Amino acid sequence: MYQPDLTPVADSLAASSLVALLPLLTVFLTLGVLRWKAHLAGLSALGVSLVVAVAVYGMPVDLAALSTTQGMVFGLFPIMWIVVNAIWLYELTVRSGRFNDLRAVINAISDDPRVQAIIIAFCFGGLLEALAGFGAPVAITGVMLLAVGFTPMRAAVVVLLANTAPVAFGAIATPIITAGTLTGIDYTEIGAVVGHQTPFLALIVPLLLVLLADGKRGVRETWPIAVVVGFVFAVAQYASATYFSVELTDIVASLAGLIAAVVMLRVWTPAGGAEARSRLLAEMDAEQGDAPAGGTGAADSPAGGVALDQQTDAPALTAGRVLMALFPYLLVIVVFSIAKLVDPVKEWLLGTDLVFGWPGLDGNLLTAAGDPSTSPTYTFGWLSAPGSLLLICGVVVALVYRLSLAEAARAYGQNLMKLRFSILTVASVLGLAYVMNQSGQTITVGTWIAGTGAAFAFFSPILGWLGTAVTGSDTSANALFATLQQTAAERAGIDPTLLVAANTSGGVVGKMISPQNLTIAATAVGLVGRESDIFRKVIGWSVGLLLILCVLVGLQSTVLSWMLP
Repeated sequence: MYQPDLTPVADSLAASSLVALLPLLTVFLTLGVLRWKAHLAGLSALGVSLVVAVAVYGMPVDLAALSTTQGMVFGLFPIMWIVVNAIWLYELTVRSGRFNDLRAVINAISDDPRVQAIIIAFCFGGLLEALAGFGAPVAITGVMLLAVGFTPMRAAVVVLLANTAPVAFGAIATPIITAGTLTGIDYTEIGAVVGHQTPFLALIVPLLLVLLADGKRGVRETWPIAVVVGFVFAVAQYASATYFSVELTDIVASLAGLIAAVVMLRVWTPAGGAEARSRLLAEMDAEQGDAPAGGTGAADSPAGGVALDQQTDAPALTAGRVLMALFPYLLVIVVFSIAKLVDPVKEWLLGTDLVFGWPGLDGNLLTAAGDPSTSPTYTFGWLSAPGSLLLICGVVVALVYRLSLAEAARAYGQNLMKLRFSILTVASVLGLAYVMNQSGQTITVGTWIAGTGAAFAFFSPILGWLGTAVTGSDTSANALFATLQQTAAERAGIDPTLLVAANTSGGVVGKMISPQNLTIAATAVGLVGRESDIFRKVIGWSVGLLLILCVLVGLQSTVLSWMLP
């Protein structure tokens, strides 16, 4: 039986925390400074975490190895299972010739790329986050932005930043429900408080997306629609989380934002759309000419050779072509809505899950408090997992698009080969997360930060940010730190619901820098091996939004307590 010691270094929580942070520092150093490829950075950090677990924390070598295997398998299923099938679904649209039709349909709503960034990455991405989560929004909206002419790097950064405000309520509010289950606090109360925090991000994210898409000039020309969509999304998220349904919050908010955008575009058109598109096309030409030798650039993006410039001789869109272009995405929404919202179907799917203790690890781990650990439990949702639902959607799309079984299978095999390093990256990162969690490294850092007393209200979102950066999941961050936030709040005389909610809200801005999500974004847009470049472009946004949340939660614990439900 292994029980983590939270202060293995000189009986000091601070010194132990600094050592426990070494694996994360390895990730940031190798990705952000040395610019290593993501799979090398992930494997290096995993190695460091194993050394710290065994040499510093005294975790038996066999348990540390088994912890690694559990994490790596979790990285393969369900995480990469989602990504592989999402990219395969996209590949089918390319091989069927429907890819250009999709771009034409989006252009029919608005041919302004700044507006398209809001509609695709923020509104549609939020809807996918509400239904699927686990990286699916980043993978799918990334290739959709390629379809309308974004360069791979710009598409990756935009979708990562857009995948923030909706994350807390993603996958039918799974992170919030997890926090409620672990703390005993009614999850609707936690969700209501989160609904008084993340809308502040929703207000500004569309403006930031426009800034990323076309700089300050883009903001000057398109700020009205960015403000309207952000405001409507924020109000809908606030109202649904507080008064209607925590589970349906992102669905309500995303649809409200999308409707607001469509209605506004009927009466107002931003200036400079054609010029913005020309600048994107020029950037695309430059990237194709400057693709690094032996690396992956715009020329190798998953667009499969589809021309991204305007096609003046393309046949006019008909209702049938519009339906066929949108069919894969409409199918995904319908399938996930039925699977997640229709209780009999949801319960039947969950009933097919295989749940078991990880061999050799289950029963041999204790928590820091001395209780049997539940973390060695593994769920194999062979049918209920989002990746499995995407696979079903892909099969249906192949049949509807009249692609032969051989061609669909060939596309799948080529997809696996193309994603091999991404698969290795995510497996190593999840192995790292499990070793850090089960050896006690993560909880050491969390306990150290929680020792700041009343000031902890300001720092509390950092724990959620840290947990999501390590695991790539806001749900996992809550599983790690929700009870710690509750305990620290009670000791400091702060409302526990506020800090548990802050853990969830902090996690939403940590997701964009998690190696797992960086790899998903890079894979989706064809920049495998350039995760470090993407990291350097999003780390500043992640830290900046985190500081906004820290200030907000700190004020909500004192002078702004009146704004809480």
